[in-house]
Amino acid sequence: MTQPPFLPSEAPLAMPVQRLDGIPPAAIEVATRPHGMAEKRLLLLLITAVLSLAAASEVKRAFASDGVDGFEALLLVCFVPLFSWVAFGFVTSCIGFFKLITGGHPGFTSIPVPAQPLARRTAVLMPVYNESVEDVFARVAAMTRSIAAVGAARAFDFFVLSDSDPRHGAAEEAAWRLLAAHSPVRLYYRRREQNIARKPGNIAEWVRRFGAAYENMLVLDADSLMSGTAMAGMAAVMEQRPSVGLLQTVPKITHTRTLFQRWMRFASEAYGPIASAGLLWWSGSEANFWGHNAIIRTRAFAESCGLPELPGKPPFGGHIQSHDMVESALLRRRGWAVHMIMVAGSYEEFPPGIIDYAIRDRRWMQGNIQHLRLLGASGLSAASRSHLLLGASAYLTSPGWLLLLLSWVAKVETSAAWQPGSGMPFDVLGLTLVLLFGPKAMGLAWILADRQRRADFGGARRAALSVLVECALSVLLAPVVMVTQTRALGGFLLGMPSGWATQTRSAYRIPIRSLLPMLREHLALGLLFAGVGLQNLPLALWLAPLTAGLLLSPWLISLTAREDLGARAARAGLFAVPDADTVL
Repeated sequence: MTQPPFLPSEAPLAMPVQRLDGIPPAAIEVATRPHGMAEKRLLLLLITAVLSLAAASEVKRAFASDGVDGFEALLLVCFVPLFSWVAFGFVTSCIGFFKLITGGHPGFTSIPVPAQPLARRTAVLMPVYNESVEDVFARVAAMTRSIAAVGAARAFDFFVLSDSDPRHGAAEEAAWRLLAAHSPVRLYYRRREQNIARKPGNIAEWVRRFGAAYENMLVLDADSLMSGTAMAGMAAVMEQRPSVGLLQTVPKITHTRTLFQRWMRFASEAYGPIASAGLLWWSGSEANFWGHNAIIRTRAFAESCGLPELPGKPPFGGHIQSHDMVESALLRRRGWAVHMIMVAGSYEEFPPGIIDYAIRDRRWMQGNIQHLRLLGASGLSAASRSHLLLGASAYLTSPGWLLLLLSWVAKVETSAAWQPGSGMPFDVLGLTLVLLFGPKAMGLAWILADRQRRADFGGARRAALSVLVECALSVLLAPVVMVTQTRALGGFLLGMPSGWATQTRSAYRIPIRSLLPMLREHLALGLLFAGVGLQNLPLALWLAPLTAGLLLSPWLISLTAREDLGARAARAGLFAVPDADTVL
């Protein structure tokens, strides 16, 4: 049997490094901005501002009754931006809920397979870095079969783009040889000797060598999975809409085994459609790129997205780590439409436990904090700057919440006579709880509103129980994430970058004893809150969810990472989701 070639003939495509200062490059002459976006965004901001100003005024009025002291001033400084952040998310979810419940947005739907053969070629790019060879090539085999099944094999080529070490590379090459010889879609393999600029460098190297031969590139992660229907349908949209530079899907979580993965998958499918529909409503053709499960017009990417290095050393300088959001902003800068779509048939895996989630989150945090340096880049649209700011501020809320809590506790401890709710009016606390848990209630209402959807989530009773359990677990997890992200930000300020280790995707047992050294700050803060509570019972009740989450963090992390508890939850119908076992 003839051995298939590692790579096709080269088709070089220039990808110049972009300047982020000075005069921006000229935009293409295509109208890509839907009508009414300014009004939508203004409405979103006005509602958010009204909620935030009302809450801030009420807090200020309560503080001013006996004069605003230093602790109260600090509380106000922390409270206003944090409340605004929560209010913005709540209003976005309300809009998404309204769109879904009224049929204004269909939710996750299938893109029809094109009736006519695709005229343009698409390269599917799967970058890998020391991943499980068996799992990677099993996903590749499933996707190539799915593409062939919808009759689109001639229009697609697959590339496995490896940055793995030589040992992994040898196993990858052997697996590629076995699969490529029988693949219904042309399958190529390339390993870089030097891992320069990580994934964005890997993609850029492919563009400069082979990009001119392909109209589109469909970028995956090593844990991505997409159906042939979704890929062929997205390629058809790119042919029909020449102004579109990028289509980003909203991937669903698949291959869940641990309790943590099932919990996260349920939260994603119960609440995610509402948040996504709201995001799509106000982002329009200026949406975001999440780095995978997206199709991109190759020439648009090449001419727009050559990333420069940032001045200085990591973690704030060097290669741009969270490249995807910057690339979508640069595509918009040239006038290309960037859309997010809720299409069926797009999947990704999720970290098996809280520890691995935190490792990935720390890497994302470093990249998103870098974006603060890019807010002043020339030529970016207001929406693109908003995406960059929102991504960075998501990680600044954790130290903000911690500072707010510590200021509040300090105020209580220094007050001669403190009563429950002093310094923070009950109505403001109640509104905060509505904003935090309102999207979850809307998610449950959306599930219960349709008979088939209720059945897909295990029935009304099990869906309601799943939401209650999810809320309880989220309350326990929130202070753990708060301390973890604050500690990571402190490390960045001390010059300690996150690094780029291989993502753990397989479940494993985590002994509680091994977690204690990792959770010193969490347990210390939990003990501080418990100690303060011993002196003041009303304050102890207010701090109880935080204290419990922090002191129980070793057990929360260890138990939720277990596969047997995930299996028990599945047998009990807890965290059931539609089509849980059907992917391709």
